[in-house]
Amino acid sequence: SGTFIHGNYWGGPGVFGNANTSHGCVGLQDVRGGGSSSTPAAWFFNNSLIGDVVVVKNSNDKTISPDNGLNGWNMSWSEWTK
Repeated sequence: SGTFIHGNYWGGPGVFGNANTSHGCVGLQDVRGGGSSSTPAAWFFNNSLIGDVVVVKNSNDKTISPDNGLNGWNMSWSEWTK
């Protein structure tokens, strides 16, 4: 479960901020392998911390619950395997 922010190298430049091409995640323009420091994805990950609040402006979607996305990255193994 969850809504995540991740680099997206497979979407064309014209889709970012213009088209809903995901099943819920926020994709940021990136290059395959994430090796470029000049992409929007690189800027975001270099300037944010885990737990930062993210606001997606001009979206008609509802605000997601703070516990949306509980998984292996933010739960202990014992909690995840319950």
